[in-house]
Amino acid sequence: MGYKSEAEIKRALGIESWRNLSKDKMIRFAAMMPDMGTEVALKIIDQFPSFKEFATEVVNALEKSFDSAVSANKQSQEHVHQALWHIREILQSQLDKECQSWEERKYILDLIMETGRLESLKDSENKKFLNMGLRTLGAVAVGALGLSVAFIGGKVMAESKDGPEGSLDA
Repeated sequence: MGYKSEAEIKRALGIESWRNLSKDKMIRFAAMMPDMGTEVALKIIDQFPSFKEFATEVVNALEKSFDSAVSANKQSQEHVHQALWHIREILQSQLDKECQSWEERKYILDLIMETGRLESLKDSENKKFLNMGLRTLGAVAVGALGLSVAFIGGKVMAESKDGPEGSLDA
């Protein structure tokens, strides 16, 4: 566990009070959750009047960021695919000429194959990017949900211990 106290977390976020927790800092806070001790995380969550809304905002903000990144990535992918398609078109027009030797034709075919290999690499890179983004979003969502459940469960257990009637100890 990296963060052992509430003060350490505030310092890392650059805030003096939990009231200063902006959306950007909420996302950082959510990303830090796996490095916090459960007690520390629950103590911080206890200071939020409605942690559910906080967790929902964090997940929504991450989702918007992810959607924006995916959109920019899609445009980049399309530019690369168009550029490689254009290169293949030029190479194909050279290949259509009758006056080349076998070595020249083979060289052009090799270049066409190379554009296919580059496109395949770009596609694999894109899939890794999307996978990593989905894993990050999922981990934060699961972390926020887990802490919500732990927080609610902790409150229920504390309330059942405080009440003389209906407790399991009676």
